[in-house]
Amino acid sequence: MNKYLNIPTEVDGIKFLSRKEATRYQELVMMQRAGLIENLELQPRYDLIVNGEDCGYYQADFRYKVDGRTVVEDCKADSKKGKRSATKTPVYMLKKKLMFALYRIKIVET
Repeated sequence: MNKYLNIPTEVDGIKFLSRKEATRYQELVMMQRAGLIENLELQPRYDLIVNGEDCGYYQADFRYKVDGRTVVEDCKADSKKGKRSATKTPVYMLKKKLMFALYRIKIVET
């Protein structure tokens, strides 16, 4: 069991860290088949380089296009009673800000 109490799940031979992420993948595959999205990618990686210094990387859950616009998506655990999701760690929040500062990408959380 992992630290966020997620249940690892396998779909189509692909291992996902959580049931929620696996379910979202299935939804996105259906959306792509229906022509609502295109170019679905899993686990796209973005290098976080600031002033020539490698500050690490951000790995999203999904990336796809809607009407020619790129969407970067991250599945987050549901919060309980208005509390912040356990997966929205300070490191994640910093990487989210860096993604916008460096790439002008707003991460969509599902």
